[in-house]
Amino acid sequence: MEWMLEPSAWAGLLTLVILEIVLGIDNLLFIAILVDKLPPEQQDRARVTGLSLALLMRLGLLAIMSWLIRLTAPLFTLGGLSFSGRDLILIVGGFFLLLKGTIELHDRVEGQAPESGGANLHASFGIIVTQIVVLDAVFSLDAVVTAVGMVEHLPIMMAAVTIAIAIMLVASKPLTTFVNAHPSVVILCLGFLLTIGFSLVAEGFGFPVPKGYLYAAIAFSVLVESFNQVARRNLRKVDAQRPLRERTAQAVLRMLRQPDREGEQPAGPELAHDAQDQVFDTQEHHMVSGVLTLAERSIHSIMTPRMDVSWLDLDNDAPVLREQVSQTPHSFFPVCRGSLDEVVGIGRARDLMADLITDGKIHTSRLREPIIVHESVDLFDLMKTLRQSRGQQVLVTDEFGSIQGLVTPIDVFEAIAGEFPDEDEAPDIIEEVEGSWQVDGAADLHHLQLTLETTQLTPEDESYTTLAGYLLERFGHLPAVGDHCDVVELDKTFRFTVLGVTDRRIATVRVERLPARPDPA
Repeated sequence: MEWMLEPSAWAGLLTLVILEIVLGIDNLLFIAILVDKLPPEQQDRARVTGLSLALLMRLGLLAIMSWLIRLTAPLFTLGGLSFSGRDLILIVGGFFLLLKGTIELHDRVEGQAPESGGANLHASFGIIVTQIVVLDAVFSLDAVVTAVGMVEHLPIMMAAVTIAIAIMLVASKPLTTFVNAHPSVVILCLGFLLTIGFSLVAEGFGFPVPKGYLYAAIAFSVLVESFNQVARRNLRKVDAQRPLRERTAQAVLRMLRQPDREGEQPAGPELAHDAQDQVFDTQEHHMVSGVLTLAERSIHSIMTPRMDVSWLDLDNDAPVLREQVSQTPHSFFPVCRGSLDEVVGIGRARDLMADLITDGKIHTSRLREPIIVHESVDLFDLMKTLRQSRGQQVLVTDEFGSIQGLVTPIDVFEAIAGEFPDEDEAPDIIEEVEGSWQVDGAADLHHLQLTLETTQLTPEDESYTTLAGYLLERFGHLPAVGDHCDVVELDKTFRFTVLGVTDRRIATVRVERLPARPDPA
């Protein structure tokens, strides 16, 4: 035990431990990939068993160094190349690494089909441990040869190998957890194994690859992957700052196969299958999309605009008012004096008709107090107001107190489930033939987008909410009948042709889906 008193022996021990750990990194990477194939409850046991057997193997190789040294003697010559026992072990181990790495890489890239019952496929415990031991036998050659070349005392060699294996045993679990939690790291590790396998085969054939080149390439790849992981972590932090509701809505919209505003189709193999394999049918698609986009919409996109509001003027004669009430299929009417901005109250149709028939006038004392909200109100706050109104209309004003429109519970329902026209109304969107629609200029852009299966119509700032507003933005002026514009989105092109203009507004538009244009040669 005199060596324990020699400083050089301790320096050799420390250096050898570091080198043994460095030489064992590739072994750890392979173990991290292998144990992931086992059930979670067996992974720790396989890792400990494999590394323990590796320790015994390395200690055994150190104990029989005289036999190991003879492995370098040529056994036979083929084509001018001589092969020793060590060369054959390196060649077999290298080919095993290449084969195993290629299979693993193929499975990771192409994906493995689960069992029909949905359970994950797991490998046998014995097979995984056997693979760990076989690979460690190949990796042990370098470690043992390094130990013999650096120090003279067998106890120092065994102590260094034991300490290195112990450190690897402690580090193997966090390394395995990290590797398997990051798919790109797994691909990188498999690339390392393929590189190491190639170098083993080349060395077995007498063309050794300097280890410095391999470790320099691996270190550079690790550095690049580190930057990649940092970038991904920062992206996740930025994404986490978005409201949970917004992230959930985006995930569900991807299930609906609704592309984003840039026209990108949702990623993922489960979303790239045949379009017939829909998670939701068309009606469910429209309703779910309506719910998820409701918070993003302004009150202007769902309200009845001022020009379409049916209201009663107290200055009109009783016969005119009776005819208006009887001919308009509404339950409530704003009752005003002179103009819509001079609201006196809200009247129920049956009560108004009773007053007009019995007394020939509307009794303002029986009218309900009007409920008025500002045009900037949030839609969820508006829904609370509608609940409190018990079915009554809610009037919408701008900052100057001018009535801009009104909202009823049916308007909110239509924003979610689609249009429900009254008896005196025609649908805003009418499909004439397949791929061609006649659309009212006041049609809601959200519903039109769902019908056309596009995302290129609604603006981010809700500066307009109708088809007429969209076309005015595109043309830059009030178009004439026959004017048209095309909207291109990926492989789809829509043509919007103005069919009618009334009172300085776009009344009717034809929308056509044009045939796909052939790709230029």
